[in-house]
Amino acid sequence: MSDDPGAPAGEDDAGAPGEVPDSEDPNEGEQYHLEVSPGDVADSVLLPGNPERVAKITDAWDDHEAVAHHREYRTATGTYDGTPISVTSTGIGSPSAAIAVEELARVGADTFLRVGSCGAIREEASVGDLVITAGAVRQEGTSKAYVREDYPAVADDRVVNALVAAAERLGYDYHVGLTASTDSFYAGQGRPGFEGFEAAGSDELVANLRAANVLNFEMEAAAVTTLANLYGLRAGAVCTVYANRVTGEFRTEGERKAAKCASEAVSMLADMDAAAEAADAQRWHPGLGLGE
Repeated sequence: MSDDPGAPAGEDDAGAPGEVPDSEDPNEGEQYHLEVSPGDVADSVLLPGNPERVAKITDAWDDHEAVAHHREYRTATGTYDGTPISVTSTGIGSPSAAIAVEELARVGADTFLRVGSCGAIREEASVGDLVITAGAVRQEGTSKAYVREDYPAVADDRVVNALVAAAERLGYDYHVGLTASTDSFYAGQGRPGFEGFEAAGSDELVANLRAANVLNFEMEAAAVTTLANLYGLRAGAVCTVYANRVTGEFRTEGERKAAKCASEAVSMLADMDAAAEAADAQRWHPGLGLGE
């Protein structure tokens, strides 16, 4: 407790809002950054970067209500095709995305779908197409604070299958493969910095990743999938291509595609989980179908 009698109530009191909780109890109350509490979010949460995308995402749902908005984290919860679903914006980059996963997991979420935009580095991924991440190159630093560098950042196979099935159902062009997640939009993705600054090796970065059959750049998927795997949760990512770094094509179109695909995938995941339970299977597999 604060020794200052003039200090605002609760600022220094243990367990009060504004103090980072140290309990391992997943139902430990309101979270420090997101300001969400147990019962505020569904099991499955979409994770866009931009807070302004939350309204565009929920426009496609059956219903929704605002839950919290603190800093870059805007959260809403509702239903899509009768399935409970939530969305929390994370801001740009892996550090803030990791905070979102940490705090959402603490209040009960167990499935995370990163949604947003990306830059493609393969000719076949045209602007407006979707890229569904099967695994990610960990070129960000956040996941390295959790686990050694040779630990794989892989998406949950059920999430990947649901995203693919959703894209097929919606008639969207899509690609499945490897994503490079970076900490820097400019130097970290081979772009020149201020006044033409070029980081060492930046001229070879895109070529090397293309040679390794990497599909796209973005900034969150590696951390989200790594944390999910460490914690025994499910995660994946789907992004709309805004730029193709090989062809030079750039258009900010198809923004809602990734979110619609992810929302549809959440509904499918619910059906897949139900199919696994009905079959008394340890986990869903393609032989059980998608619950259609």
